[in-house]
Amino acid sequence: MEDIKTFLDRKNVEISARRYGIDAMSAMAQGLFASLLIGTIISTLGSQLNIPFLTEAGDFAKGVAGPAMAVSIGSALGAPNLVLFSLIAVGAAANTLGGAGGPLAVYIIAIIACECGKLVSRETKVDILVTPAVTILAGCLLAKLFAPMIGSAASALGSLIMWATELQPFLMGIIVSVLVGIALTLPISSAAICAALGLTGLAGGAAVAGCCAQMIGFAVMSWKENKVGGLVSQGLGTSMLQMSNIIKNPKIWVPPIISSAITGPISTCVFKMQMNGPAVSSGMGTCGLVGQIGVYTGWLSDIEAGTKAAITATDWIGLILICFVLPAVISWGICEIERRIGWIGEDDLKLQ
Repeated sequence: MEDIKTFLDRKNVEISARRYGIDAMSAMAQGLFASLLIGTIISTLGSQLNIPFLTEAGDFAKGVAGPAMAVSIGSALGAPNLVLFSLIAVGAAANTLGGAGGPLAVYIIAIIACECGKLVSRETKVDILVTPAVTILAGCLLAKLFAPMIGSAASALGSLIMWATELQPFLMGIIVSVLVGIALTLPISSAAICAALGLTGLAGGAAVAGCCAQMIGFAVMSWKENKVGGLVSQGLGTSMLQMSNIIKNPKIWVPPIISSAITGPISTCVFKMQMNGPAVSSGMGTCGLVGQIGVYTGWLSDIEAGTKAAITATDWIGLILICFVLPAVISWGICEIERRIGWIGEDDLKLQ
């Protein structure tokens, strides 16, 4: 009888930090971008340009975020086709039951369900029934038992952010900017958290600042390694692409976090930038420029409501400085210092 290690090797089940913490997480970030994030961008364009088709297409994309992430994870783990396709249901269950913590729930549960499916794959004469059944039932049971708890943990983070909005603007700017920025890069949905909390106003502006600090920061910091492709995929896509590199060297996260701690209070205290557009935009940063579009639509709404006279030059200067210029300059400067003292090595920021 073959031993356990030989059996796992034959099933391509590799229990390692790299397989689960780097490969699966990087793939999940791509799945999230290919569904929730790009869907939000498309639907935002549709609403602004008054093109119903774009709005509808974006909503369809957002609606399959869970399945997209689960299938991406399964692909990274080398799942056979029957397991891979069965993860669609697992992703839907975990994302739905996980609430604001849906992406994190999908990440954990899809890995376990995928490995369970791989263990039984092609082991019986009725594989077409056994493999999908094991994958779906294992994943949905885990989702039923644990996804709500993961969602509650994510909601606790949201409560902390909400508590931060009640503080004085300076401290609020730091706390909200840093926490939402970190959430953007972690495998949880900062956009979903902001939407669930209705995070708008000054707090929403600070959230935008924090997200931009992460995205623009990593995009500029990693120019040497990733060039134009990395600049676009991170600056207009998601900083979550760097999560696997952060696991390998956490010091690369220092520049964007410091940048967010600086731009947050500048947003709330100096320019008083507010997000009065859709709350989900607060957690999008520069992803497809959804954050900036949200701030702009908020200005228009305020003008229409009579609470704002006009869009001023100060508004535009603040938006550009907070979202683009300051994150780029601050993160790049701190990154160069870390490179010189050996905290960041060659290819530490290179995308897979």
